[in-house]
Amino acid sequence: MTTPTPRLAHPADGPSIQIGALVPLTRPGWTEAGRHLLAGLELAARDINNTGGIAGKPLELIVRDTAADPHRPAAAVDELAHLGVTALAGEYHSVFARAAAIRADALGVPYLCSSAVLDTLTEQPTKWVARLSPPQSRGWQTYADFLLSAGHTHIAVAAEPSLYWASGTRILRDHLTGRGASVTELDMRTLTPTAVCDVLANSQATALLLLVGHPDPAVPIVKAARADQSLSSILIGAPAGQPEFTEWVTLLGHDGAAIPFLRYLPGHLTPLGTRAEKALREHLNQAPSFVALEGYDTITVLAELLRLHGTDRDRTAPPWPHISVEGTRGQIQFCRTPGISVWQWTWPPIQIVDRDPAKPDHFRILHTG
Repeated sequence: MTTPTPRLAHPADGPSIQIGALVPLTRPGWTEAGRHLLAGLELAARDINNTGGIAGKPLELIVRDTAADPHRPAAAVDELAHLGVTALAGEYHSVFARAAAIRADALGVPYLCSSAVLDTLTEQPTKWVARLSPPQSRGWQTYADFLLSAGHTHIAVAAEPSLYWASGTRILRDHLTGRGASVTELDMRTLTPTAVCDVLANSQATALLLLVGHPDPAVPIVKAARADQSLSSILIGAPAGQPEFTEWVTLLGHDGAAIPFLRYLPGHLTPLGTRAEKALREHLNQAPSFVALEGYDTITVLAELLRLHGTDRDRTAPPWPHISVEGTRGQIQFCRTPGISVWQWTWPPIQIVDRDPAKPDHFRILHTG
């Protein structure tokens, strides 16, 4: 069942305050992630409008589909800036969020990135861009610590070529080899899922990490590994979070369980988070992912930013360091962090979870960071 859009709580007549929303809604973008992200963005906008809007004006989202197309994010930022949006929000895919962030920085448009984790979202430090998700270095180092604590010192990485996967591989390699572990990279440009299994069977690896796209080739690799009896004891891991969404269970069933991945949730949601989670569950007709909550938090933060900064876009730097607002997952504040080019929420909660083999629709918390 889809919940109806609430009526506005008497914002003043006149033009709306427009925020540009960047979301992957069509292939090859990860459409389920995009749907959850957009649901969170839209719910927060409705909640803000139900309490009078911003400075008495309604908030309006102008949505653009990025579709994981390398040419769309920058073009969408140009279009939205031309339309006069007050700020930008969203995007899930790191590489494409980076393109949007670089363009927003060049144009002087405030942009709060919801979900992308690349440490360097822009070429140089910027006053225009901030981020809610943790940087990849922090999340993936936490994942590496989890592997070590579970006794895995020989790790294989099935990787595709991209800035995001290469960055993840480097973070894992630096963190693991510095602690006496080994990392072997398997190039998925040349290996089939069956060939990956053959390599693993003749190696010392006790863990295989999927640094590849979803559903292909991630799903075929999992199917091949689960069907190979010689690999029955190997841990399959997916630090990028492929098992978070229901499509994973639909495609893999029980084969998709017991595959640890990163997600950005606390042990308990805030009161705001509990209310948002309930509304999102009704809207999506399923449990909302952490990505939906990232979307909700994005608009919650931008609303506070606009209350502090005003609603007319100008060349004045947004007051990111002065924001302190309750989100769905904790109190959100921003600071400068060494090695990070944007204003960063310090720190989002991090969990490593997997799907319970006995109940694949339920998650088990394995590690926190």
